[in-house]
Amino acid sequence: MLESLLRILALTRKEFLAVLKDPRSRISLFAPPIMQCLVFGYAASYDLNNVPYAVLDQDRSFASRQLLSKLDGSGVFQRVANITQAKDIERVINDKSALLVLQIGQNFERNLLTGQTAPVQLIVDGRNSNTAATASGYVATVVTAFNAEWRAGHGEAQILVRSVIRAWYNPNLESRWFMVPSMIAVLTLLQALILTALSVAREREQGTFDQLLVTPFRPTEIMVGKALSPIIIGLTQATGVLLVAQLWFRIPFVGSFVTLYICLGMFLFAIIGVGLLVSSIAANMQQAMLYSFVLLLPFILLSGYMTPISTMPKGFQYVTLFNPLRYAIRCVQRIYLEGAGIELLLPDLWPLLLIGMVTLPAAAWMFRHRFA
Repeated sequence: MLESLLRILALTRKEFLAVLKDPRSRISLFAPPIMQCLVFGYAASYDLNNVPYAVLDQDRSFASRQLLSKLDGSGVFQRVANITQAKDIERVINDKSALLVLQIGQNFERNLLTGQTAPVQLIVDGRNSNTAATASGYVATVVTAFNAEWRAGHGEAQILVRSVIRAWYNPNLESRWFMVPSMIAVLTLLQALILTALSVAREREQGTFDQLLVTPFRPTEIMVGKALSPIIIGLTQATGVLLVAQLWFRIPFVGSFVTLYICLGMFLFAIIGVGLLVSSIAANMQQAMLYSFVLLLPFILLSGYMTPISTMPKGFQYVTLFNPLRYAIRCVQRIYLEGAGIELLLPDLWPLLLIGMVTLPAAAWMFRHRFA
């Protein structure tokens, strides 16, 4: 047992030296995850902080100016044009100078004073549906606030039922609080999968794998030694992203670090199995990289990171059950934002364990049959 452990440690040390001896490899391991986390934290955001809009005010009354002042004073909307004809709406939308156009009819104030419905038309650029939906929601919030103030200021019946929204775990509804913690799992997947897939392919391409096979190492020891270094490097990179989330973006961590690293360890256990399976199939480093990127895109798209799983077609929802990143993102988010304990994460942890228990023996079987 001790001899086997020493052989595994020696092989793990060799893997670390192979990865870290090249200065370019050292930089590529630790600098890109930090840079990607910063880029995603700032650029990949569903929040709108500057919405350019145009106005077609056909009423030009006190009430219409009051409504527009609420939009202008919100800090989100920026008026870029005051158009006078309906035919100009198409121009400002087509050239993307305005994301939306607010059209106020001629009898807007008169309808309000007489207690009638006073509709306003919102024309939105729907080429980016997510942005259009978010901007429309912002406008609806402003219009609702204006309607409540108008009714109160003109002695109309008060609204007896009012909904008060309180967001748990993300009180300001910042998409960054969702995106950045999720990057802990996404970037860990990216680096661990590629490193593991390249481990055997590198040996085979350099002609040293045959030498490894004639050493006293058993196939199981080779697999464990190949897996340990990506696991340690993956945990180190996850720690770097975690520090960026806390120290740079100031996203509060309310869970347990022990629970977080247990979940990341189980996630890496599943990913290493997938990476070793890819590595056993690939004949060289180029094929290993290609196979890794073929897997990465479906893993990310079917994880719930970009779009909710509940909005996907039923067939794809079943496919996501085999995606380890789906469970890792849920675990990281729940630990980071909710403070969930290990007992609440069991429904997401046992699939990770099951995936690793399937992929690792499959990779071992491939090794035995390809290199027997």
